[in-house]
Amino acid sequence: MKLIWKFNLVLIGVFIVGFVAAGYVSKRMLMESARDEVLQHARLMMEAALASRTYTNTQIKPLLVEQLKTEFLPQSVPAYAATEQFNDLHKTYGDYTYKEATLNPSNPRDRASDWEADVVQTFRNTPTTTEIVGERETPTGRALYLARPIQIKNAACLECHSTVEAAPKTMLDIYGNANGFGWKMNEIIGAQVVSVAMTLPVERANRALRTFLLSLAIIFTVTIVLLNAMLYTMVIRRVTRLAAIADAVSLGNLEAGEFRSRSNDEIGTLTHALGRMKTSLIQAMKMLES
Repeated sequence: MKLIWKFNLVLIGVFIVGFVAAGYVSKRMLMESARDEVLQHARLMMEAALASRTYTNTQIKPLLVEQLKTEFLPQSVPAYAATEQFNDLHKTYGDYTYKEATLNPSNPRDRASDWEADVVQTFRNTPTTTEIVGERETPTGRALYLARPIQIKNAACLECHSTVEAAPKTMLDIYGNANGFGWKMNEIIGAQVVSVAMTLPVERANRALRTFLLSLAIIFTVTIVLLNAMLYTMVIRRVTRLAAIADAVSLGNLEAGEFRSRSNDEIGTLTHALGRMKTSLIQAMKMLES
């Protein structure tokens, strides 16, 4: 096998190993970056929901104290306000969803689904857990969810959710008396859950990966072409010429050509050595003839 083919096989082998390693590492980094980006957005949405709950509870509800005595207003409930805000947001940004998933809610739309109930149960089993981050498959693709526990820390919440008898009649007229009661102080009754679709960030990460790998392949192709040209010009052509002259001389053709080189590199040194050897051979032949 010729030297240039051996050289190219080694280069291609190194490239394949490097290409696979770079692709693996890059994909992991890009996917982790995409997940971190989604998680950051989820945390931002969660803080927005908490801000909406706080605003409703501290600034809106006190303004409606007198009206609430005669009429129950769902808009005065922090959970309702946060959910409504995100429902409006969801109309424009469909990748974001928010739910106050509750095991025993007054409003049926807040009832936890099976997977949400598992999250709530995890919070109940491990009260020290303050946040859960996970991924799940949805009909529109993979989604990341961020969940935080809903715990009864304000006795005012029990005014509507302790017993049916204590609940405002106007609330019972809206939601009935079948659900949303029996809550206790410090009990974890649900979880705030923000879900963000990962489709777009993952697609961007895959696009960046494809661009990187394509660029890497182009760079390698250009590099190997240049290296081949350099190898042929600086090594292969010169060695081939030396080999042709040396072969002719070995067959007795002392007029085959001169071993000349203007370079002082290793091949130049070899050329000068072969030239001296040819000169010595000619002198030895003359001495034998005489």
